[in-house]
Amino acid sequence: QVIGEPSRPVLTRNQLRSDGDMCMYALTVSTIEPKNVKEAMTDPGLKLCMMITLVVNRQLLQELFCLLKNLKFDVDELNPNAMVDGNTFDHPLEQVIGEPSRPVLTRNQLRSDGDMCMYALTVSTMELKNVKEAMTDLAWIDSMQEELLQFKRLDVWVLVPAPDNISPLTLKWLFKKKHDEEQTVIRNKSHLVVRGYRQEEGIDFEESFALVARMEAIRIFLAYATHKSFTVFQMDVKTAFLHGTLKEDVYICQPEGFIGPDHPSHVYKLKKALYGLKQAPRVDDITFGSTHPRYIQLFFNLMESRFEMSMMGEMTFFLGLQVNQSPCGIFINQSKYVLEILKKYRMESYDPVGTPIEIKYKLDLDQNGTPVDATKYRSMIGALMYLTSSRPDIVHATCSCARYQAKPIEKHLNEVKRIFRCLRGTVNTGLWYSKDSGFELTGFSDADYTRCKDTFKSTSGGAQFLGEKLVSWSSKKQDCTALSTTKAEYVSLSACCAQVLWMRTQLMDYGFYFNMILIYCDSKSAIAISCNPVQHSRTKHIGVRYHFIKEHVEKGRIELYFVKTDYQLADIFTKALPADRFNYLVHRLGMRSLSPKELERLVKSR
Repeated sequence: QVIGEPSRPVLTRNQLRSDGDMCMYALTVSTIEPKNVKEAMTDPGLKLCMMITLVVNRQLLQELFCLLKNLKFDVDELNPNAMVDGNTFDHPLEQVIGEPSRPVLTRNQLRSDGDMCMYALTVSTMELKNVKEAMTDLAWIDSMQEELLQFKRLDVWVLVPAPDNISPLTLKWLFKKKHDEEQTVIRNKSHLVVRGYRQEEGIDFEESFALVARMEAIRIFLAYATHKSFTVFQMDVKTAFLHGTLKEDVYICQPEGFIGPDHPSHVYKLKKALYGLKQAPRVDDITFGSTHPRYIQLFFNLMESRFEMSMMGEMTFFLGLQVNQSPCGIFINQSKYVLEILKKYRMESYDPVGTPIEIKYKLDLDQNGTPVDATKYRSMIGALMYLTSSRPDIVHATCSCARYQAKPIEKHLNEVKRIFRCLRGTVNTGLWYSKDSGFELTGFSDADYTRCKDTFKSTSGGAQFLGEKLVSWSSKKQDCTALSTTKAEYVSLSACCAQVLWMRTQLMDYGFYFNMILIYCDSKSAIAISCNPVQHSRTKHIGVRYHFIKEHVEKGRIELYFVKTDYQLADIFTKALPADRFNYLVHRLGMRSLSPKELERLVKSR
């Protein structure tokens, strides 16, 4: 079924003339060039070839041949395991290890030579640079064919003569190796994408929009799952992008390596949206939970009746977050990512520090400072920003350093390195959502007056909780210049109110209708202004956008309470703090440090 002339590393069955040929056919050909035995033992094909070489007894060779012969050859054009010539290897059901829905097995789970053969046939650890290299590896050819068979099943395109005066869009193959939690390759995935950046508005597309879930919405769901004692599961929609119907006429070239010999000049006219198009984005990661396995299966069956789904089991890793579920609660962290970035920026051997930012604020625009590599500086900031999804303790320090990405100097880089040194000592720290706490929506608002030494603008900080579960936080330099501490606190209150109202809307979908939502502030004057519906000369200069909090206080949706600074939890998002104060607030935010052994002990407690 392969179109074109790919260089084939295996023999057809008609060409097999001996038992040894059959063994080599089943094992396929490895393109790896090992430098030593240790590297050769990492490749299943080479490993089994060495085993066969050591078999000098004819009887043992015959037994190995019989074992391989038990792997049946069937032809099915819709089988995702189809080989180059349309043949496939199928295990007998009684030989399947673990869950049958799992596409492949890791090497640690292989218990027989037949399993090792299946691993060699379905998974490749080869790093690819182009399609030419992919066509030399059977596993990647299998993956590309799986992608094209999905296109055929979903009726994505139709082959037509190339229209006049229209330049078809070109395609590109993308290759990705999917890993499990142990970073072992479990699947080879090929994506055929369109170079959508060559589309012209009004010709190839009109509107483009992508729905993106906010990280706060994901944490709200996890907090709700903890509150209801749900077990959270995850599933994936296969080829989700291909379910969108196109309104425009879009023509694309035939994919490289699969050009029809009968019509090499023809092009494909798209019926469905393809990866890379401006109008293609779709969401395909689904998380759901229930207290009973029966409802989990019912929901999966319902989704599978509409779409082709892939059940991924209990949620353990989602959008970069490690989610550890136990009978006591849910622990969210990014410890593996912390180790990766420490290694990437060569910070794994640095001495740890207790806080991410020093008490004496040193960051400003120093024109006389020694410049540093701006690309590396921005890369480090980006890595830390991604980490703030589960580490609110470094948010203020990271956002402060992020203001100087245009022209970073040496002292800015030193402050960034201090954050990494703080991470060095808190690798296993994350958010703990306990099942024992309540589910009331509350907020904390704070501000630090004229914190920025360059613009003399204040810094707003906010934290929102569901019970004792921290689900949202922020640290941001204010857009306006406040004339007093009161004005800075008032502006911060408005920002916190906006976030609380958004969360209130989200929680309506869960069946919660919150009113009189408590927001704690440590400024009595800012609370007085918010509760006073009358404008006067001392507040008329404040932007209209910040006065909307008065409306919601008057309607009873928001209720403001005074809290002493010692108990202001948002204090950590506005300023540098001493170690004892910092550690106290980190603990009050619900952050804990749990080692892998402690997490394993929590899971086993069920």
